[in-house]
Amino acid sequence: MTTSLPKTTAGAEAAVIPPKQAESRLGQLRHRPEAGALIGTLSVFVFFAIFGGEKFLAGAGTASWLNIAAELGIIAIPVGLLMIAGELDVSVGSVLAGSSMTLAIVSGHWGAPMIVGIVLALALGLLTGLLNGIIVTRSNVPSLVVTLATLFALSGLTLGLSRVTTGTTSVAIAPDPTSKTIFGQLIGGQFEVAIFWWIAVAVLVTVLLQMMPYGNWIFAIGGDKESARATGIPVAKVKIALYMASGFCAALVGVIQTILYNGAQVANGQAFVFNSIIAVVIGGVLLHGGYGSVVGVVLGTLTFAIVNQGIYYTGWNSDWAALILGILILAAVLMNNTFRRLALSHKPRTAKKA
Repeated sequence: MTTSLPKTTAGAEAAVIPPKQAESRLGQLRHRPEAGALIGTLSVFVFFAIFGGEKFLAGAGTASWLNIAAELGIIAIPVGLLMIAGELDVSVGSVLAGSSMTLAIVSGHWGAPMIVGIVLALALGLLTGLLNGIIVTRSNVPSLVVTLATLFALSGLTLGLSRVTTGTTSVAIAPDPTSKTIFGQLIGGQFEVAIFWWIAVAVLVTVLLQMMPYGNWIFAIGGDKESARATGIPVAKVKIALYMASGFCAALVGVIQTILYNGAQVANGQAFVFNSIIAVVIGGVLLHGGYGSVVGVVLGTLTFAIVNQGIYYTGWNSDWAALILGILILAAVLMNNTFRRLALSHKPRTAKKA
């Protein structure tokens, strides 16, 4: 979903003049928010394909970065939508850990059916998102502060309750075959089933944004919240729904990891806090909102995962991965600003009617 560019509102006084010639596909691409992300993804893939060689391109190499992209991507998509709407959610790391431990304690330590643990884990994500959304929309406290407070509060609650309940910070679990197939299966022994969950989330969100007014509402809120409210858009409800989606997807990854690795730890998930934001920024979403696309977020996630894993196939010191990511983030921000200016300058031409 891309931003809605300014429409012509000249009424009877003006009419849109069609261009003399249809733009080339390449010309149209540079007006889209994911254009910079696409260039970045292709560039890093070619780079590591050259320097990483056959190992990077082999099945195991592809699985290494695709699996990371899938888990990160499930969280990054709703986080990206929140950023398009002008908000942030840094509580996803603690939501992931909390939901993971909830499933492990309920269905592992206490021995309840897996479905009970999964439902409670996902409910924790929804409840946390609901709480974040209500506080953000009913107060003047910035979303960064609210979700940062939630991050620490939920992290402490998860740690404290885990120690009181189990006496440890790590709990094992024995998933049933059905749960393993749905959430923790390794296809071909290498590719996580999370990849299909990622695709499903991306397709679902894209359809919702393209075929329902909800998508335009999100961009309108990110562009100018007060103007959006004045036009009748339910700003508070939209933001609460987005926070609940973010919490749900973080909890879903917690469920996937717990079943995949047959256990949970309270420290799981903290890397997702900033990695999800990095992937979204690389994908062309602006920090101040109002601009971005789901395709761009998917590409940004792929770029992050390729760099994160590709460095190991080059034979270079892995310490250089952080440097490459830093340069990539800066380049992405500069490139995204350029493509944004191109997109916003691409307006329909108008002329007076005779």
